[in-house]
Amino acid sequence: MKSIFVLFGGVFILLGILLGAFGAHSLKNHISLEELQSMKTGLQYQMYHGLALIFLGFNVNKIKNTATICWGFISGTILFSGSIYLLALDHLMGIDLRFLWPTTPIGGTILIASWVLFVVKASKMKD
Repeated sequence: MKSIFVLFGGVFILLGILLGAFGAHSLKNHISLEELQSMKTGLQYQMYHGLALIFLGFNVNKIKNTATICWGFISGTILFSGSIYLLALDHLMGIDLRFLWPTTPIGGTILIASWVLFVVKASKMKD
């Protein structure tokens, strides 16, 4: 099970680097400063959760409910960051995706709940 979380973490980081480079070099002349900032926010959260997934993946047996936490990070990141990317780029793609706006706070809520679960489980760990 741990390898799937490490794999997702690596993919999140790889895609984050690729999207960051694409945004910095190709998108800056095609989207607004506000949209570019939104993209950066999505990338930050994606990168943070990629690192968290790698860490938890290698420590899956040390914290109870690690799989639940990791799946929360995965689904929350996809919903949160993914919706931000789509909303920031919708006019560039020629598609109106404003109906996706609720997806961002839903993803954020999943991320928060997963971190709460992590903190609760980590606080009960024995040295």
